[in-house]
Amino acid sequence: MAYPELRYPFDETPIHADGQTTVLYQGNTIRLDETGSGAGLLIRPEDLPGVNGFELKPEGACFQDMCIPLSDRFFVAEDGRQWFDLTAFADLLEQPYVADEDERVWSFGEIPVKRESMMVDAMAPDFEVTDRQGNVVRMSDFKGKKTLIVTWSSW
Repeated sequence: MAYPELRYPFDETPIHADGQTTVLYQGNTIRLDETGSGAGLLIRPEDLPGVNGFELKPEGACFQDMCIPLSDRFFVAEDGRQWFDLTAFADLLEQPYVADEDERVWSFGEIPVKRESMMVDAMAPDFEVTDRQGNVVRMSDFKGKKTLIVTWSSW
């Protein structure tokens, strides 16, 4: 076979350090040093804004001007610590997710209530792609300009 050294051009690298948990959301990779050991993904309440942009306030979990009231079922006490059940919150928001619990990696899809506001505003989320010349192109590069986005997949 021609160029056998290019068959596997990437070195295998660990997703995260031992003991860490990785959360994938909206193109971001969030590494958490501490998570609870209960069912689902239990995170420290102070990690929530870094994961999905929601902040815990007295009125509930808030993102911009939207607040979602929370009951005690979203908070888990374990070994004298308070944890936030991110998977229960995702279920409430009808947010899809998948997990490889053995590898401690969680991937969360788009939150439907956030998408609805995007459709009202007609604003595409910021993302980046690499063009055929290897240049990184960001959606934010076109801020203030009308832009047509065409996607395609071979499958």
